[in-house]
Amino acid sequence: MDRTEIIYNLAEIAGWEAYKDEPMCRHTSFKIGGKADTYIKVKDISQLKTLIKECREAGVDYFLIGNGSNILVSDEGIRGVVVKLGGEFKNISLLDDETIYCGSGASLASLCKFALNNGLSGLEFAWGIPGSVGGALFMNAGAYGGEMKQVVHSVSHLTQDGEIGRTDRENLEFGYRTSVYRKNRCLITGAVLKLKKDNPDDIRARMEDYMGRRSDKQPLEYPSAGSVFKRPEGAYAGALIEQCGLKGKSRGGAQVSEKHAGFIINKGKATASDVRGLIREVQTTVAEQTGYRLECELIIMN
Repeated sequence: MDRTEIIYNLAEIAGWEAYKDEPMCRHTSFKIGGKADTYIKVKDISQLKTLIKECREAGVDYFLIGNGSNILVSDEGIRGVVVKLGGEFKNISLLDDETIYCGSGASLASLCKFALNNGLSGLEFAWGIPGSVGGALFMNAGAYGGEMKQVVHSVSHLTQDGEIGRTDRENLEFGYRTSVYRKNRCLITGAVLKLKKDNPDDIRARMEDYMGRRSDKQPLEYPSAGSVFKRPEGAYAGALIEQCGLKGKSRGGAQVSEKHAGFIINKGKATASDVRGLIREVQTTVAEQTGYRLECELIIMN
């Protein structure tokens, strides 16, 4: 019996939500990706600890995903177990008048709505970012001058050894699209956020303003993974790509967006190979013509 099938059988016996040969195109905002050997949704910390323990003992690789909004899964899929956080990992609650606890499986949209409904400001910048809270913490998501590091007080996690832990603000090593979790391999389970009381009407107005800007400038009508490239120092990736005449450039079903050159969109039946080829072409052309070397913000899962 295949080792991954052992994990699937254990999940089935335990009554967890588990699928074999699950198409990852169903779980990414790009609508791209081959099949994962096994896809398991866990609903609490006990299930997550058990699953990680069983994977380690069986020598099976596992991959935690959020909303799949910043990843590109290969056409060959994922060998191992994809872990999705549901249940209590989507809980959001008030700890006091200006403090929220949020599970990492919750969407940023639900967190922003919760903050608005409780008259709490500080997350307006995140309204419209299509990721999960865990993904936003992992990469210090940001927009319009705001970043997660501005509101995060602490992050809870599970270590590779199955120990529950916490990282306080001063040790999170937040930077541009990075955090300590990019290197410590701990699994983010939730976070405490410190916000500020404000008038809900004012909060809503700022959220609507940011969403309006996104709708005007970003190709939200097509599947994508958001901005593909990090902002290089002293320039903007989209402007450099447009300057090089690459706006609208296509490869297979993938295209550099004609609306915002920092996005690569799936115009229909794009493959991961199409996207990767287009990324390489953009990087090569921009480097040759401008000297800037564009680094991917998109996480490519081989």
